[in-house]
Amino acid sequence: MNAFETPFESIESAHTPFESIESAHEFLKLLVETVNDTRRDVELDLQSGDNDKLSRRVEALRLVAYKLEKLEHHVKASGRLLNDLRMLQRVLL
Repeated sequence: MNAFETPFESIESAHTPFESIESAHEFLKLLVETVNDTRRDVELDLQSGDNDKLSRRVEALRLVAYKLEKLEHHVKASGRLLNDLRMLQRVLL
């Protein structure tokens, strides 16, 4: 930022990975897919008979499954917010 730019101007001119609401929404879709795939892998690992019910690994996997569930919920909510913003953007343009 130079002396003549406001903080907002420098933010707007910065190159970001999300050039538009649509690209951010596409990223969130990919993130949800990845989270779902990872959750399935964790669930399969939990169901395998190799683990002792009280082992630290099982407890850690349960915590991972819980955190992935929360992440999925938040990412889906963010996707809905982006949909709302996209709709409002269309109304305003």
